[in-house]
Amino acid sequence: PTFATRMALSPQWLDELRMRTTLSAVVGRDVPLQKAGREFRACCPFHQEKTPSFYVNDEKGFYHCFGCEAHGDVIGWMIEQRGLPFIDAVKELAANAGMELPAPDPRAARRAERRAGLHDVTAAAQEWFVAKLRGADGEAAREYLATRGFTPGIIDAFGFGLAPDDRQALRKGLAGFEDASLVEAGLRIAVDDKEPYDRFRGRVMLPIHDRRGRVIGFGGRSLRDEAASKAPKYLNSPDTPLFDKGRNLYNEHRAAPAARRAGRIVVVEGYMDVIALAQVGIAEAVAPMGTALTETQLTQLWRHAERPILCFDGDGAGRRAAMRTAVRVLPHLRPGHSLSIATLPAGKDPDDLVREQGADAFEMVLADAKTLLDTLWDGESAAAPLRTPEDKAGLKARLIAHADTIQHPDIRALYRRELLDRFSRLAFPKRDWSAKSTGGARRGGERRSFAPLSLLARDRLASVGGQEARDVLSFAVQAGLARYPDQLDRHEDALSELAERDANARVWIDSLYDAATPLDLNGESPISAEHGLPAQPETAFAFLDKGTDPVDAREDLAEAVSLLVERPALEAALAAATARFDEDPEGSMAEQGALRNRLLALRERLNQFGRKRAGTLSPQAAAGANGPTTD
Repeated sequence: PTFATRMALSPQWLDELRMRTTLSAVVGRDVPLQKAGREFRACCPFHQEKTPSFYVNDEKGFYHCFGCEAHGDVIGWMIEQRGLPFIDAVKELAANAGMELPAPDPRAARRAERRAGLHDVTAAAQEWFVAKLRGADGEAAREYLATRGFTPGIIDAFGFGLAPDDRQALRKGLAGFEDASLVEAGLRIAVDDKEPYDRFRGRVMLPIHDRRGRVIGFGGRSLRDEAASKAPKYLNSPDTPLFDKGRNLYNEHRAAPAARRAGRIVVVEGYMDVIALAQVGIAEAVAPMGTALTETQLTQLWRHAERPILCFDGDGAGRRAAMRTAVRVLPHLRPGHSLSIATLPAGKDPDDLVREQGADAFEMVLADAKTLLDTLWDGESAAAPLRTPEDKAGLKARLIAHADTIQHPDIRALYRRELLDRFSRLAFPKRDWSAKSTGGARRGGERRSFAPLSLLARDRLASVGGQEARDVLSFAVQAGLARYPDQLDRHEDALSELAERDANARVWIDSLYDAATPLDLNGESPISAEHGLPAQPETAFAFLDKGTDPVDAREDLAEAVSLLVERPALEAALAAATARFDEDPEGSMAEQGALRNRLLALRERLNQFGRKRAGTLSPQAAAGANGPTTD
């Protein structure tokens, strides 16, 4: 038969078909399944993996991959894995289940017949284009392909053809088809009452296939003098019942198996780039149809690789295109799935690069691909000058606005945190203590032994230190850093993390940095207790004992800083896990248990820390060693 028959299949009939079919038996014909409790599991057939994440559940009647998120029922399996049309999948399953198909729907049958007829038209047109390229009319086209460096094998594999520069050539060549069918297939153009004419004229032709390898449309590259001709260099088929440029990717039917072998899929701009890459052995490349990447195309790419690599030119237009793509993809991100952005040398497309420098040069471009987050940050941070607070506030607002478009809550939160962390590092760079100390540390070769505090720093330290309920460990670390301010630089990352989580800690941390600015940190200058620093606390910490070796004291202080920073981080993680209970009860409970165990271990470390130091002190000082902790 030349066309498929669409049946009037009710939801009830399809449900009965699913109930009579054992999903694992159908999937097991193609994939070796292992019993896993009440389910079956295997390595996913839709993407490369070493650890099984693909599950089949007969009771629920669906398969699901936790890696690539492939999901469907038994009919979906026949369509996606076997490549069958819907009606053929249903027929095969019904035959195996002993069910008879309902009577056909005449209207649906007519639509299916029309689509099948259009497949015949496009297949015939492809054969005719190929014959024209090989014939006497194809000399100029063959010379053009030779200048592009395409080998005969590549020309045959990708189905190059020729559309003669004649308004009625195709009509004469496909006289067995009605003009209306040629117009509906996008091969001819009908305008009002005028005679239809061929859409593609004077062009090297390339067939566009669907995922099953059937010709559904065409792309043509003009052979005319570009300076004299007003025709576009490249021309695609219009949208037809067969071809939707937003739902198809050029070369996907060839790239899909190559992508599974390579573990990646590459997206380039045009057909010629795809073919040039295939000629040097990079077969996993596809191209959109001259439009921006759509959600449907993105979903198709994710089925072949979790992080497709998109290639853009390195010039200004390419950077803007990369940024637009990044912004467009953000709402659709899902766990484990993103994009990478590869930047080509300015003025070079993949075709130019591999012809001039070979496949290795293109592989280097792919190896240097940026993450989606890096692309977003680079694009926005370079979009406008950042000379004023208002400029920086604008950058922050743009970053938050982008992150807020992400629909997945966890990914949205992580993007916000990472982008704001980068913003903080840009807006508030780390202090260069060595540079600051050289100017005011020495006067006439003498080292300053004390640094007077500013009024603001003195007030801050006095107000915080005077709180009777101040945590013992926090107070001890404050005093230890005042005694050894050269350790501020060593612990800057940890203290920055503490300052973000604890507003009270931020006050004394800022004050200590302000006070340390004029000191010679290469020496042993303490921050002066005579200029506003609260009196040293009576605690059992060796780094506060004047008799402790300075090297040992600094190591003890490092452990105290680590303990001080670790607890609020654990508490914040515990709060976040608790907040996710409604969405993920099992995962939330497991994470809460693990975090509580870590907190208990931390408290034991604190007690041991105090007891260890108690043994080195006088009985009076040791009496407080096992006293208050951060509990």
